Amino acid sequence: MAKLRVGVVSPEREIWSGEADMVIAKTVDGELGIMPNHAPVLGVLVEGGVLRVKRDSEADLVAAVHGGFISVAGNDVSILAEAAELGSEVDVAAARDALARAQASIETNQDDADARLEAKRSRARLRAAGEDV
Repeated sequence: MAKLRVGVVSPEREIWSGEADMVIAKTVDGELGIMPNHAPVLGVLVEGGVLRVKRDSEADLVAAVHGGFISVAGNDVSILAEAAELGSEVDVAAARDALARAQASIETNQDDADARLEAKRSRARLRAAGEDV
């Protein structure tokens, strides 16, 4: 069976690369599932999304992805994220604290765009780490 060659990068570093059976990413047009031999696609990733890379013999790779692009050409999938963090790297306590601070700021000022962005990113980090939000 054909495999996907997947690369996940951010400006800071290569997050992950390897083979996969399926990639699921949330774009501005909705959730996108990529399997081998998929049609070419270029999509814009949502802010605060969660990326899932399904691998046959290993646990799914899960990452919080904050904006960027997904490109599919042949069996090559490139995720070019503005920022990304593997679920296994998330400091859950710090993400919960950041979410609480952001929610408190939003309660004080409904128009606080920075706090709304931080809440969205914190929720994505917690979901990537396997936490209920």
